[in-house]
Amino acid sequence: MDVFRNARIKRYATTALATVSVVGLAAACSPAASGDQGGDGEQQVVTVRVWDEQVQKAYDASFAEFEQANPDIDVQTVLVPFSDYFTKLRTDVSGGNADDLFMMNGSYIQPYIEAGQLMEIGSDFDGLRDGWLPAAVEQYTFDGTLYGVPQLTDGGIAVYYNADLLAEAGLSPEDLNDLTWSPDGGTDTFLPVAQKLTVDESGTRADEEGFDGSEPGTWGYSAAQDLQGIYYNFIGSNGGQFQQPDGTFTFASPESQEAFQYLVDLINTEQVSPDASNTNDNGDFTRDQFLQGNIALFQSGTYNLKNVAEGADFEWGIAPIPTGPDGAVSVVNNVVTAGNANSDVPEATTRVLQWLGSPEGASYIGAEGAALPAVTGAQQGWNDYWAAQGVDPSQFAKQGELPAMQAPTGSNYSAALDAWKPIFNEIFLGRTPVAEGLPEAEQAANEAMQG
Repeated sequence: MDVFRNARIKRYATTALATVSVVGLAAACSPAASGDQGGDGEQQVVTVRVWDEQVQKAYDASFAEFEQANPDIDVQTVLVPFSDYFTKLRTDVSGGNADDLFMMNGSYIQPYIEAGQLMEIGSDFDGLRDGWLPAAVEQYTFDGTLYGVPQLTDGGIAVYYNADLLAEAGLSPEDLNDLTWSPDGGTDTFLPVAQKLTVDESGTRADEEGFDGSEPGTWGYSAAQDLQGIYYNFIGSNGGQFQQPDGTFTFASPESQEAFQYLVDLINTEQVSPDASNTNDNGDFTRDQFLQGNIALFQSGTYNLKNVAEGADFEWGIAPIPTGPDGAVSVVNNVVTAGNANSDVPEATTRVLQWLGSPEGASYIGAEGAALPAVTGAQQGWNDYWAAQGVDPSQFAKQGELPAMQAPTGSNYSAALDAWKPIFNEIFLGRTPVAEGLPEAEQAANEAMQG
């Protein structure tokens, strides 16, 4: 899932802040309080676009409560797969066909702000702001104005493990603590574990003589071209950067080249991860293979926690990401729901946004275990849900408290991604050398960013 962050090293904490009480917000947003928006008593329809099915389910439950106190508003959710989400959103916003509200991440938001296409989060939300995660507010504030109501925070990235596959390899969950990766191999304790967990079709492990990685049985690790889940973490933990604060891409540095080379070798040389032909254009491949019992270690975030909990029919748990030469540098991200500045029902849209920004409205996200709310007063429900499931998600919070990288962003970020992606595809396939491909991709990305 290629999302979020600007390549500055920054420390964020995801600990909950004091809860802001918004007693009776649904009633306060009711027709009696806000007036009849339609002028003729007709019901107003507000559409909300999302990319996550688990969040959509939580939103549907939340809006059902909202509508009871706001019978003049019908809130409808629209699911668009993440792979097509931002391409379709750009087209729909430009054509005047976008939904009234839509989920937004930090990488893609800037051109919408510059074009005046997003609602400003102004004084109508003053009673709610103190209950929003400061890191989320900061990430979406531009020139002193906030665009979007904070909804989700990922914490950090961690490693889901298949306990059954660990046991078959003679390993325990404790063996996954304090693993390190090294570009020179000297202090690498991660690769030997990934090799031990990788088995070919004949039952030979990757650390045994006769291993044939071209005939995979079980992969040890989920190395892939995944910005948020994989390669950003390796770049950061090797002291590299992806983008400078001024927007210039710098991912061809020696540190970043070492990180990419390590990942490409995991796939093509060590063969402990799926071939890039499976993963380059399918961001769900490694998750699905993990759920099918074909990958032992799946590195990802809280956004896949519900999917793993519902889809895994084996014992699983959560471990830290491997530490690199520069430490365990993870990724922390926040997601907002933004308002369409050209909505035909702006007052109704504002009322729905106010509901989503309240502890009551956001509580459904946490209570369903769909995601960790960026509305701090709703976070306890998420903790309670997973405690009831016997799952300890605290590893994500621990990772989130470590130094973090934020994702690339900029007015022409989408064009830059389109420029570097085909070259990255060839790098991960092993057809273009890292030292040759990264400078080419960096130049193409910077040229595209300049427009």
